[in-house]
Amino acid sequence: MPRILPVIMCGGSGTRVWPESRETMPKQFIPLVGNRSTFQTALDMLRDRSLFEPAMVITNLDYRFYVAEQIADSGVDAEIVLEPVGRDSAPAIAIAAEIAANRDPSTILAIFAADHVIENRTEFVKLCREAAEAAEAGCIVTFGIKPTHPATGFGYIRPGAPVVLGSPVHHVDAFVEKPDASTAIGYVSEGYLWNSGNFVFRADVMLEELSRFEAELAEAARIAVQSGVHDLGMFKLNEPAFSRATKISIDYAIMERTTRGAVIAADMGWSDIGNWHAVWELSDRDPLGNSVRGSGVIMDSNNVHIRSEDVLTAVVGVDDVIVVTTHDAVLVLNSAHAGRVKDLVEQLKVLKRPEAAEHRRSYRPWGYYQSIDRGLRYQVKRIVVKPGARLSLQKHHHRAEHWVVVKGTAEVTLNEAIKLVHENESIYLPIGSIHRLANPGKINLELIEVQTGSYLGEDDIIRIEDVYNRV
Repeated sequence: MPRILPVIMCGGSGTRVWPESRETMPKQFIPLVGNRSTFQTALDMLRDRSLFEPAMVITNLDYRFYVAEQIADSGVDAEIVLEPVGRDSAPAIAIAAEIAANRDPSTILAIFAADHVIENRTEFVKLCREAAEAAEAGCIVTFGIKPTHPATGFGYIRPGAPVVLGSPVHHVDAFVEKPDASTAIGYVSEGYLWNSGNFVFRADVMLEELSRFEAELAEAARIAVQSGVHDLGMFKLNEPAFSRATKISIDYAIMERTTRGAVIAADMGWSDIGNWHAVWELSDRDPLGNSVRGSGVIMDSNNVHIRSEDVLTAVVGVDDVIVVTTHDAVLVLNSAHAGRVKDLVEQLKVLKRPEAAEHRRSYRPWGYYQSIDRGLRYQVKRIVVKPGARLSLQKHHHRAEHWVVVKGTAEVTLNEAIKLVHENESIYLPIGSIHRLANPGKINLELIEVQTGSYLGEDDIIRIEDVYNRV
């Protein structure tokens, strides 16, 4: 059997676990469980080169540098494919199949989500091998999760007869949508499986089904790949072509219509970490069901989950609550209502609260900056620049900046001059001056930036030159 090409889908905003997860830093890049992000955990699961090729990661332009950095930190090889616009799972899978088929039409692909957790890796590898055997024979195999309870948040699959006598892979009799509570109880008792959204198939088989059921989508994917370009070691799809792809899930586009659908029952400790209650379930807990990550204290309480970056968070005399404290927001949530956080985020967007989508800390390919204070005509930020990294050569029309170095050494370009600014030293950048910040050292450069002026928005950056192709 040939090796499997794993494809990790790495988009999505993760609003169900706000306020830690936001559009500017979604949950797949955050260590929600353990010390590594779920994306890095997925990369770790796919290290076995006897079974898996180096992964293909499909993400969007906004997340490309997060993806590249976490791949490098994991010490693995992976190919990064960039979607210029979001188009749901069917177009993304079409892109992966098209790229793979251009190399070898019989390539076996396995589709995984970057924000899922699988605890039993041995069982996961075994299931991948079994699914790949059926995929090699022409099936489109999905992992059907054995239900642990009658959940209403998942679609369900009704397995049929084995594809081959004695095979653990079965034909799919039906895909059904998310049920109400009573229907879910019936599904579980009748042996239905949760739809995990993980798939294994041959590239040419998927392209045939796409051409049959979604011909315009398949053609858009073909042209988007054919006209794509390589940029900073990543492959960027052609935007006009990809924008023409139908925005549709793979379930609606293919799995509910194909006769090649198959399912393998998977009992591998799977979770989609769909809300804060799921995070609590996966966390280490004391005998009272309490869990603390970060700075927290719990007294006379049961089944409490505290998450706090650095602010002491205390809970006394209440049960079944989740408290999440970040630099700029606090969420207090009854565990039974964990599924409503997404609705809360939508309400915050209606209220035009920036906290709905943006973190106080904003990550960039060179490091990050974090807002400390802001008032009329001034703003204070903490800026951290990674070793060897540099910002764009730029200027501002409406603000001046003062930089105070607190750690490391800054290489500052100011108009025609280049100057080294050491710890406890500062430099002033007047309005309109052409400037650049770089870190020539081997440790993180940290500085405090004070902006003053009539307008302090991030769009008052005129980039003249940029190593990250953002000009």
